Amino acid sequence: MLPEDGPEPLAAIAGAFDLPGAVESVAPLGSGNVNDTFLVVSRGGDGEVSGGPRSRFVLQRLNQRVFPRPDLVMANILAVGEHVERRLGRAAPLLAGRRWELPRVVRARRDQRPWVIHGDDFWRMLTFVETSRSFDVVAGGAQAWEVGHGLGLFHHLISDLPPARLADTLEGFHITPTYLAHYDAVLVGAGAASGNGVDHCRAFVEQRRSFAPVLEQAKADGLLLPRPIHGDPKVNNVMLDVDTGRAVALVDLDTVKPGLIHYDIGDCLRSCCNPAGEESSDLDAVRFDLDLCRDVLGGYLAAASGFLTEADYDHLLAAIRLISFELGLRFFTDHLAGDVYFRVDHPGHNLQRALVQFRLTESIEAQAAQIAGLIEELRAHPPAPR
Repeated sequence: MLPEDGPEPLAAIAGAFDLPGAVESVAPLGSGNVNDTFLVVSRGGDGEVSGGPRSRFVLQRLNQRVFPRPDLVMANILAVGEHVERRLGRAAPLLAGRRWELPRVVRARRDQRPWVIHGDDFWRMLTFVETSRSFDVVAGGAQAWEVGHGLGLFHHLISDLPPARLADTLEGFHITPTYLAHYDAVLVGAGAASGNGVDHCRAFVEQRRSFAPVLEQAKADGLLLPRPIHGDPKVNNVMLDVDTGRAVALVDLDTVKPGLIHYDIGDCLRSCCNPAGEESSDLDAVRFDLDLCRDVLGGYLAAASGFLTEADYDHLLAAIRLISFELGLRFFTDHLAGDVYFRVDHPGHNLQRALVQFRLTESIEAQAAQIAGLIEELRAHPPAPR
């Protein structure tokens, strides 16, 4: 969605950032559920108005209903970016010639702040990860391995960043008991809502209510420790090189914060291991693919096994099950609340999304023994980087 006063102000907003040349074009980019995102092409440099090389950037209007402190969001992105830049110089053995980058913050031309304010809107700009692309659904084991490896590299590179350096910009994010409490409150307002999958979803949540605090209880018991996390490492946030197919970046860093890495691992597996994708309209096609799970976890552990504890491994299965349940709970709650958080394309969209995640949860539960065996196998013999 463009600003109310049309495309010209949008180009002017892009031009307020410290670009190498004039703004040539601004076009919508991606299909995110929260922020408004645009691809900016800048052409020229060194004072040129036209001609010269093109450079591409990502311009975003942050949703301040979701991120009430966008200044802290940007502080987190800067802190992670600076830390990763320092670590990359010492990570040569792990990277083994692999290209790896994070989007860099572009500052405002006038005051060098990492954002621009236009009316009531908060805008920021990041560099575009060139010669890369993302996918909504993985296209096989090699891609799944790379997505897992990308998350593992990210975790490895920020594993020694003190969590206290990061602000908690989304309090309650990925805290399943908090989502359950919100669901209960919304359910009161929804009254006797039923039919069209609602009854199934309500029963599904009730049957798993006692499972919701499994990771938070482990944290409270001191078994799992907060670390820096990405917060939303679904498959289309991992960029793959268009020539080599290797993971080269993790994008959409708004949700970076202190948390449990299990939320990241579970979300990555939830996103990658359902070949039907989370927008599927065919529930019978939804399943948790064990072969893809092996590849994602293998790629992850090839980069991240060095800092995982025994307790971390012990809670991986719970994380895989919990995050699909949690997302389904969030979709279902938003449906009952009137679709106030996630963008929807049609009535019942969030309900269908919830049904997909709950079907995925059932598939995980049915294969729990096999997933546990796979985790033990990879724990005993972590794969080497490829």
